[in-house]
Amino acid sequence: MKKVLLLDNNHPILQKGLEKLGYQCVTDLTSSKTEVEQFIHQYQGIVIRSRFKIDKTFIDATKNMLFMARVGAGLESIDTEYASQKGIQLIAAPEGNRNAVGEHTLGMLLSLFNHLNKADREIRQGKWLREANRGIELDGKTVGIIGYGNMGKAFAKKLRGFEVKVICYDIKSGVGDGNCQQVSLKQLQAEADVVSVHTPHNKLSYKMINTDFINVFKKPFYLLNTGRGTAVVTDDLVEGLKSKKILGAGLDVLEYEKISFENLFENKELPKAFKYLIKTDNVLLSPHVAGWTIESRIKLAQVIVDKVRLLQQ
Repeated sequence: MKKVLLLDNNHPILQKGLEKLGYQCVTDLTSSKTEVEQFIHQYQGIVIRSRFKIDKTFIDATKNMLFMARVGAGLESIDTEYASQKGIQLIAAPEGNRNAVGEHTLGMLLSLFNHLNKADREIRQGKWLREANRGIELDGKTVGIIGYGNMGKAFAKKLRGFEVKVICYDIKSGVGDGNCQQVSLKQLQAEADVVSVHTPHNKLSYKMINTDFINVFKKPFYLLNTGRGTAVVTDDLVEGLKSKKILGAGLDVLEYEKISFENLFENKELPKAFKYLIKTDNVLLSPHVAGWTIESRIKLAQVIVDKVRLLQQ
C-alpha cells in the first residue's frame, strides 16, 4: 500500500479522503526536517502546509515520491523546480481559500474607508468622535488588482455589488473577465484609487511594492495586501503613508513573517517600520488569516483529495 506522510494538522476529511483512495496515512507533527529526511524514502506522498522548507536536500532523500501537496494557495515552501525535475507531481489548493481571501480583502477595504477599527478603539476609550470618523464611499472609485489568479478573481467577484471600476494587471495575458478589465501596469498606476495585491511569492513579486513603484501612481491610493508579505517593502510603505501618497493600508501579511507563517518575530526588538504601522490609525493589520476560515479549512482539504484523485486517473 502506498504511504502518505501528513506533516501538519488539517481537516479530518483530508486523511479520510486519501485513505479512500487507497493510501496509508501517517501523521507526524513533531519531527524536525532533518529527522523526517531519515525516513521519507518510505513514502510516496507528502502533505504539508508551511512547517519547513522542502529543499533539494529533502527532495534527494525521497526515493519513491509521487506527489507533494501543500494545503494552501502557493508552493513557496517547496523547491518546485527541483521537485519537477525529479518527476514529482506538485499540488496546491488555491481554489480552497479564494472565497475567504476575497471576503477578507473586501472587509479590510470597507473598514479602512469607514475608520471602523479606529472608531471602535475610540469608543472603548469613551471617545465619541463623529466628524473625525467621517468615511468615504467605495462608489465611483477604481480598484486595481495586481495578480489576477484565484484570489484576485475572488476579490473582483465580491466587488460586483458596488458601483466601482475594477481593473487588473497580470503577467499573463487574457486573464480579464466580466468582473475585471485587464490593463497595463502603467494604466493601473494612472487610474487606481485602491490597489489590492494578490501575487504569489516569486522573483517578480519580491519587493515589488517599493518607493519607485509607489511614486509612479498618479493619485494617492489605498493599499491592500492579502497575498505575500515579501511583495511589499515595509520601510517604503511607511514613507508612502507619511507622505500621504498611500492613504491607508490593509495588511494581512508582512515581510517579517517566517516561512511557516506561524510566527512574526523571534525577538522583542520590533523593526522601526513595524512600530510605525501598529501606532497608525489608517493601517489595518491581521495575522495572515485572510484565507483562514472554518469553511476554507474544509475546502482546502477537499481540493487536495480531489487533485490526488486526478493523479490516479
